[in-house]
Amino acid sequence: MIDFSDPQFLIDPYPALKELRAHGKPVWHEGLQLFLAPNHEHANAVFRTKTLGRIFKERTPEFEWEVFNWLHSDSLLDSEPPKHTRLRSLVAKAFNRQKIEGLRPDIERLTQELIEDISIKVNDGKTFDLIADFAEPLPVKVIAALLGFPASDEHLLRPWSQSIVKMYEVSPSLAHQEEAKTAAREFADYVRGLMLERKVNPGSDLISDLAAVEEGGEKLNAQELVATCVLLLNAGHEASVNAFGNGMVAALRRPDQAELLRSKSRDIAETAVEEFLRFDAPLHLFERTATQITELGGVTIEPGQKIAALIGSANRDADVFDRPDDMDLLRDPNPHIGFGAGIHFCLGGPLARLEMGISLPALCERFPNMELASEPIRRPTFVLRGYESVEIQA
Repeated sequence: MIDFSDPQFLIDPYPALKELRAHGKPVWHEGLQLFLAPNHEHANAVFRTKTLGRIFKERTPEFEWEVFNWLHSDSLLDSEPPKHTRLRSLVAKAFNRQKIEGLRPDIERLTQELIEDISIKVNDGKTFDLIADFAEPLPVKVIAALLGFPASDEHLLRPWSQSIVKMYEVSPSLAHQEEAKTAAREFADYVRGLMLERKVNPGSDLISDLAAVEEGGEKLNAQELVATCVLLLNAGHEASVNAFGNGMVAALRRPDQAELLRSKSRDIAETAVEEFLRFDAPLHLFERTATQITELGGVTIEPGQKIAALIGSANRDADVFDRPDDMDLLRDPNPHIGFGAGIHFCLGGPLARLEMGISLPALCERFPNMELASEPIRRPTFVLRGYESVEIQA
C-alpha cells in the first residue's frame, strides 16, 4: 500500500497511483483508516454523493485550536447543507462573475510589474525563480487587491497561508501544528480589523461587499466573513501557485510542449491552463465522511468512515483521457476534476483560470527562450503538490 511519506513517492506519485487504479474500485488504506478513490469515475462520485459530507472534526484541546477550528467550521470548504447552501449563496452574491472579471485590469497590471522586475535580473544575465518571482506573488497580490489589503501588508499573507495549509497534509508535524495555531489567530485578527474598518468606511473591495451582502434576510456573521476571506487566500492562491509551477516545469521538460508555449502561448492559453491543472494536479487528496451507509464503486462505506478522492490520480485515468501520462497543451476536451465537482466545486476556480490565462502568455511572450536552469526543488508534500523553487534561464 502507498506510503504517503516516502520521498520517492512524493517526487513522482503517478506510477503508484496507476497501480492503485488497476484495482478498479476504491481501496482501503489501513494506515490512514479511509478508502482511497483513485479512478476518475469514483473520485468524481465522491464529490457528488450527498451522503458523503465534508465533516470538519475540531482539533483539541479546544482552547488552543479555537480560532483554527472556526476558521474551518464556518467556511464553505468544511460545511455542508443547509449551512453550506446559505454561505455559498451569500458569498457567491458578492464574489460573482462580474467581480472576478473586474479584476482583469489589476491582474494585467500586476503581471507586467512582476515581469518588469524579472527583466532586470534577466538583463543582468541572472536566472529568476519562477515560484518566488512570479507564480507565488501574483495570486497573493491579486487576492490582496480583491480584499482591499494594504500593499504594505502583502508580505504577511503568504506565510500565514502556508502555515495553515500544512495542516491539510497526511501527518503534519508538531512544529507545523504550532505554526498553524499562531497563523490562524494572527490572520483572523488581521481580517477582523479590516472588516470593522470597512463596516464604518465601506469601499469597492470584497470585504465591504461581504459585510453588506444580504439574501432573504440572511447575512454573514463576523466569523463567517473572516473565515471566507482566509479561505479565499489559502485555497485560491495555493491552487494558482502550484498549478502554474507544476505545469511550467512539465512543459519546459518536453521540447514539443515548450515550443507550443514559445510560439502560440496566447492562442493556446485556455487549453494550456486546463492541461496544467490536469497533468500534475495542485491538489491531490480531498476527504469526505459518510453520513449514512453509502455504496460507491463496489465498496460499502459505513457512517463515520472516510473516503478520499485522489484528484491527481483521477486526472490520469486512461478510461477518460487519451494518453493520460503525456502532457498535451492542446488537449480538448479535458474533463479533469482539478477544482473538484458538485456543491464543493472551487468557488475561486474562475479567478485562478483568469490569472493563469493572463499571466501564462504574458510571461512566455516576454521570455520565449525560457529553460530550466537547474533541477527544480519539490515541496515535500502530497496533498498540496508543488515546487519550492524553479530557477529559470531566460
